[in-house]
Amino acid sequence: MGWFPGSTRHSSLIAPMIHEIFPVGPLACNCSILADEISRRATVIDPGADIDTILSVLKQHYLTVEQIIITHAHIDHVGGAVRLKRLTGAPIYMNQHDLPLLKMMDMQAGWLGVPVPEVSAPDVDASDLLALTIAGEPAKVLHTPGHTEGSICLYLPTPQLLLAGDTLFAGSIGRTDLPGGDLRKILRSLKERLLTLPDATRVIPGHGPETTIGEERETNPFLINS
Repeated sequence: MGWFPGSTRHSSLIAPMIHEIFPVGPLACNCSILADEISRRATVIDPGADIDTILSVLKQHYLTVEQIIITHAHIDHVGGAVRLKRLTGAPIYMNQHDLPLLKMMDMQAGWLGVPVPEVSAPDVDASDLLALTIAGEPAKVLHTPGHTEGSICLYLPTPQLLLAGDTLFAGSIGRTDLPGGDLRKILRSLKERLLTLPDATRVIPGHGPETTIGEERETNPFLINS
């Protein structure tokens, strides 16, 4: 659950990559679908809700889901993952340190006044530096605790793309006042894991507009002088 509800749906092409970004659920979590244009094999990141919309985007591009990746186990990011897995057969990746948050899903649903979604333990632990292939490109998991204990970001070096979950936003950072949050840890994650990336790195936050590492290094009040 992040600071910036609301974003606009758009698509971009990082040849030969398809990348669709669109808000799902009442908190407008940025769900990403990335796919190789040639193989049409897709990764869905943070399917928090609105699975019918996600399926429509997949159908529009003739995509087959290869993996489902959860950046952290807040309801707005993980709420639709089990349903999407059931419909596609794709495994769910999530960092094991967020398993306690899955057990609090009824409480999380109560915060938002929404039905409790079905959740389950992930098929694969998205551990730090886990090597992945996303849309035909090498990618790796960056464990960035602070917003939650198991928060992760996904970094694709070749297109210089970071899927930041709720660790970093345009002009802000993830909140740390919910269970599993820790301000010192998120500041350490930002300094040691994200600010080491190239300034040109395009950042897709878990909510709100995209930004770059360079822009946040220069203007984000939490990161200036870091």
